[in-house]
Amino acid sequence: MKRVGEVVRTAQGLAVLRCPDDDYPDIGTMVIDEDLKSVGRVVDVFGPESRPYAAVTPDDDVQLPLLLGKAIYAR
Repeated sequence: MKRVGEVVRTAQGLAVLRCPDDDYPDIGTMVIDEDLKSVGRVVDVFGPESRPYAAVTPDDDVQLPLLLGKAIYAR
């Protein structure tokens, strides 16, 4: 598993992750939580190149407020 980032906020039905460095996920990457449960897919990468943000559209059964502060990983 590769760490994608940490959920820093939710906005417009998306989870916004802060990537730890300039190695960010590709759009379409499937992401999971620390319990290996599917969270969703990366739909956008934005912000500064040195430490970008990634927007994740959640799966239907994911409750976004519960993801705040959690580490998210690429499958």
